[in-house]
Amino acid sequence: MIYLDYQATTPLAPEAREAMLRWLAGSGADDWGGDGYANPSSTHKGGRAAAAAVEVARDQVAALLPKGGRVYFTSGATEALNWALFKGAEARPGGAAGLSIEHPGALQPLEKLHAAILPVDAKGLALPPDDALIPDNGIVATMLVNNEVGTIQPVGDFVSAAHAKNSLLLCDAVQALGRVAIPDGPDLIAVSAHKIHGPKGIGALWVKDGIDLEPLMLGGAQEQGMRSGTVSPALCAGFGAAAALAAERFDADAAHVERLWSLALDLLPEWTVNGDTERRYHGNLNVRREGVNGLRLMSDARDVAFSLGSACASGSGKVSHVLRAMGVSEIDARSSIRLGWGRYTSEQELRDGLDAIKQAARLQGVN
Repeated sequence: MIYLDYQATTPLAPEAREAMLRWLAGSGADDWGGDGYANPSSTHKGGRAAAAAVEVARDQVAALLPKGGRVYFTSGATEALNWALFKGAEARPGGAAGLSIEHPGALQPLEKLHAAILPVDAKGLALPPDDALIPDNGIVATMLVNNEVGTIQPVGDFVSAAHAKNSLLLCDAVQALGRVAIPDGPDLIAVSAHKIHGPKGIGALWVKDGIDLEPLMLGGAQEQGMRSGTVSPALCAGFGAAAALAAERFDADAAHVERLWSLALDLLPEWTVNGDTERRYHGNLNVRREGVNGLRLMSDARDVAFSLGSACASGSGKVSHVLRAMGVSEIDARSSIRLGWGRYTSEQELRDGLDAIKQAARLQGVN
């Protein structure tokens, strides 16, 4: 299998796996002076060791985020987004707004909050903030890197617009963490481990100092009273190791992604790129071809892993809400596929994968 679906999830880094095994094996915490299976909320020696490992991981994740805030571990970015939006809306009850191309983890809560939906242009870039749509004393959601077409949004513009009206700014940085710089300014930032070669089942919400946010879940004093539920040292350690590696390899990973982007464009000259080609993360290539049926393409090129859009909606049969928000017709949206690559993708794999996709298109009569 040639894996070209990095926006859905990324391969687990060996370093993250090793960090996790120390806390899964039951005896991997010797360096900390405790047992690897201990509960980090326990006050005995093993529990204190586990808690120390969680704090190391917290610092490693925080190093990829702006200064002046606190990282709270969650079960993933969806929980972080729900927490930020629902409890942020309680803290600032003046209304909500968010981009039309937000991930469903943010878009569906925004719909529940009867939020104003902010438009994007044909390239998937947010239009300049409309003061009439920005709530007073509310919350605004603006993702940084779109998960379907990779466009990089002008988050700073929305920070200024939100703060001018005493509203909070939530940034979904899931696809940006470790890939592009996270800007200063947001009040709340949601991130996920498995998008940066960490484990699934853990994410985080970064909360800016001075922002009051009530817990989403009750039942314990874990995560400094902000998120109930026993914390997994293994998942935290994996997330932390992945974050530390992303920081260390930031420039090398970016250069590798750029090489693969250029190669992909050279190999797909007849395909139309969905979204802006410059103001985007170049590890995401969303393309379409007239006459192609994307769903059939996936079936015919079954040895290549790619997608039709968000992995969360890929089984629904619905046309991508992101492409439709950009004004892409339903026919063109159904002719679109999303390709993603990163650290562990070789140039030969990309060549072979794109050759298989083009061969599958030829089976549909598209040369």
